[in-house]
Amino acid sequence: MNDVYQRTVLITGASYGIGAATAREFGRRGAHVLLLARTQSALEEVARDIRASGGAASVYPVDLTDARAVADVARQVLAATGPPDILLSNAGAGRWLFIDETTPEEAVAMMAMPYFAAFYITRALLPAMRARGSGHLAYVNSPASLVVWPGAAAYTAARWALRGFVEAVRAELHSTRLRVTTIIPGLVATTYFEHNPGVLERVPELARRLLPVLTADQAASAIVDGLARGKREIVLPGMLRLLYAAYTVAPGLVQYLTILSGAKRSPDQTGR
Repeated sequence: MNDVYQRTVLITGASYGIGAATAREFGRRGAHVLLLARTQSALEEVARDIRASGGAASVYPVDLTDARAVADVARQVLAATGPPDILLSNAGAGRWLFIDETTPEEAVAMMAMPYFAAFYITRALLPAMRARGSGHLAYVNSPASLVVWPGAAAYTAARWALRGFVEAVRAELHSTRLRVTTIIPGLVATTYFEHNPGVLERVPELARRLLPVLTADQAASAIVDGLARGKREIVLPGMLRLLYAAYTVAPGLVQYLTILSGAKRSPDQTGR
């Protein structure tokens, strides 16, 4: 068994969806999983599943958009287990909205998570990981971090901010033994779509026609396998990797088709 499965893995946004499924997969394979999210009851449920499968789990309820709270929980983690071997920043939120549909408060909240949540947890734990001289930082992003589509303005901006942050972390760690991985899943069947009604209808037709919908467990398995292999980038499913390859060769064409097949609004529609 690859020793990555025997290590300590900290996962943010671990209460449901991809984060919870990935936590269960790591636990099933032998890792000690540290679960971070806002809702303690949801984290406890994930932890029970991990322990029932023979794994180890610790629960750390925290508001990941609160810098002081993240620093406090990081100190608890370091005191209890030392720096994690893998830091998986998965927390994210936000509805897909046109600009005039988006309130300033929503725009700020979408930037707070995923971008600031990733910044806070990385800043809190990276010094200890660097001092140890090893570790793996991974960040779950969105296809919106590369190709934009109509009807998701603030969401896209937050994902581009996260993309820039990850590349900056990668540059700063270039001469170290720490690894950095970007994870970009396509359509994954999670409760995100239940919590954000109307989002699924705004997925560009190009993506709906070409990309199969993955289960959270399928995404989790691919993520754990990719991290075990030390991959720089994990893109799933395979068809999304092909679309990215096409974007590299013909970015203008792929961008045009994405916009053309994206959400439309009539001229008289407003966000009020």
